[in-house]
Amino acid sequence: QVQLVESGGGSVQAGGSLRLSCTASGYTPSSYCMAWFRQTPGKRREGVAAVHSDGRTIYADSVKGRFTISKDNAKTTLYLQMNSLKPEDAAMYYCAFAPWVLAPILAESGYTYWGQGTQVTVSS
Repeated sequence: QVQLVESGGGSVQAGGSLRLSCTASGYTPSSYCMAWFRQTPGKRREGVAAVHSDGRTIYADSVKGRFTISKDNAKTTLYLQMNSLKPEDAAMYYCAFAPWVLAPILAESGYTYWGQGTQVTVSS
């Protein structure tokens, strides 16, 4: 079992920045992937960025160049630095964990464990 707790959401004006954090506890295999997803009401959960345990990262096209995913191995903490935020970035952001995967993935179905989410609001 893996427990995920997100923090760092909030309200910001367009063009501003936020940093999300996700702390993982419990079982951590040697190969895994952690990711951020986001969801707005009535829409499917969308993969934003993912980082593999070996450091490889992938990003959704909509956030490339603006968001940066990183992790602190010592603390098993995941971060998402979000810059140049746009109103369309507003959503509930979820942290996710996929054990024993070989590469970073953004498919929702690939993730086993999920956090409760943290809300991001961006005003224009």
